[in-house]
This record gives sequence, C-alpha cells and structure tokens, in this order.
Amino acid sequence: MGKSVSIAVIGAGKWGQALQFALSFTLTCKITSRHIKPIENFVSLEEALKCEYLIFALPAQVVRGWLEAHFTFRGQKILVAAKGIEQGSGSFLNEIFAHYVPEDHLSFLSGPSFASEVMQGLPTAVVINSSNETLSKEFAAFFPSFIKTYTSKDVIGAEVCGAYKNVLAIASGICDGLKLGNNARASLIARGLVEMRRFGKYFGAHDETFLGLSGAGDLFLTASSTLSRNYRVGLFLAEGKKLETILEELGEVAEGVFTSEAIFELSAKHMIYTPIAHEIALILKGKEPRISVKDLLSD
Repeated sequence: MGKSVSIAVIGAGKWGQALQFALSFTLTCKITSRHIKPIENFVSLEEALKCEYLIFALPAQVVRGWLEAHFTFRGQKILVAAKGIEQGSGSFLNEIFAHYVPEDHLSFLSGPSFASEVMQGLPTAVVINSSNETLSKEFAAFFPSFIKTYTSKDVIGAEVCGAYKNVLAIASGICDGLKLGNNARASLIARGLVEMRRFGKYFGAHDETFLGLSGAGDLFLTASSTLSRNYRVGLFLAEGKKLETILEELGEVAEGVFTSEAIFELSAKHMIYTPIAHEIALILKGKEPRISVKDLLSD
C-alpha cells in the first residue's frame, strides 16, 4: 500500500510477474508485456513507460531490438533484471543499455532467485549493482521484507555471473543426465566457478563478486535444480533429444543456449581459456555429450 512511487515491470513472463508480485508488498507496481495478461495492475506499454522507475524483465536476446523500437529516455531510473550476453555481437546488457540510458540511471539485478519461490514469498537474497550507489539503494528500498537486498558497484561482474551460470547449469544438467555422479557434478560446478571468474576478470570484474550471491550463490542454485530451465536443457540433451525439440517442449527462454555461443566467440576472440563453456557450445551444435566429457577429462 504504496508509497507514491511510479514503477512498472516491462515483461510479464514468470520472472517479470514474480518481481511485480514482490514489489507489490511495498508499493503499487504496474506491469506490461507484448500480450495483454489478466494480471492486477496490468497496463499498456505507453502507460508503463511514463513511470519514473522501470524494471526490465525481458529475455536478453530481445533487449536491443525492444529498446530500439519502443524506448525514449526521459529521465527514467532503470533496474535490468535480465541475464545474458547478446548472441552475435557479444555485447553485455550494460553495453546495450548504454546506447539508450545514462550510466547513472542504470542498475542491474543479480543473485539466486527462482521466480516460483519468489512468488511463494520464500526468503531470497539479491544484489542490486550500479555505479550509482544512490540508485541501488532506491531500488533496494522497494523490495519486501522476505527479499534481502545488497548493493554493489561491480556491474560487469554481476553481468558475467548472471550470464555464465546459465551455461554452467546446462553442463550440470548434462552431467546429471548422464548419471556421472555427485563427485563429477561438484567438480564441474567448482571448476565452472573458476572458469567464470577467469572470464569475468578479463573484462574487469571484481574477485569478491564470484564468491558472493551473484556468483557462487546463483551458480549453485541454477546448476542443481530442475526448477532451472537451463539445467533441464542439459538433462534433455543427455537423453539424446534435439535442441529444437527441447526448446519447443520447454516453452520458455533458456538464456544459456544463446549465451554459450556468445561466450564461445568472446573467448576465442580474446584467447580466454573456457573449456566447459567451449564444450557446451559444441554440444549445442550437435557434439555427443559423452565425447565432450572425455575431452574435458583429458584436457
């Protein structure tokens, strides 16, 4: 029962709806999407864009096109709740948004947070990352008591972690789908964290980010539960299903599928050693998962 804050979520998928649900505990939060949905406080895109605070819960791969088609900066304060690296360009989301929004009006959400558990009001902790600490604290104040918020200035670290963990979740799903055991999965996740840090450090990320909620926290969650879409993609790949069939059956966006290719290309371009992400990109192109396992063990 809100403060006099005008705020809207852009994107009414599961994550967008979970964010609106959470924020509605403390204020009146609007929501919009391409298709009209029977959600309380659902509004037109035009009305949503008039709000002072905007939360973007769109799939990472559509962000650039959406901004180009619909967005004009009028002083709005933005929290980006998407996670991923743009396929083709290899651009991080902060680089895409920088073409449309000044840096001090941008913040980025990270941390372990399944939409279904947020919708149940279960305890959750997240990080709001921005070069503008005042903005981070403003958004942090909007979250309900069951969501613990932290702030950080390491935007690129949060971005790398949020994108990379989805690729590692696919790897973890493959590991479990092949019934390689707990030892193998633990080793995979641990080495994945090292690999994610190596990749992130190249782009200027801070060490502590990888050991916190944005890094280890989100990775452990996403790489160990069937609630994770990317983990389920891995399980199905291990069963021998074709990627097209998996994505069709999933009916939701699995960001790791697109991000794996972006990491593959960025790693090759900058000569960063990323063996797990490399093998996942090859598996998604048709390589047999068991051969990838053998190659990783002998690398």
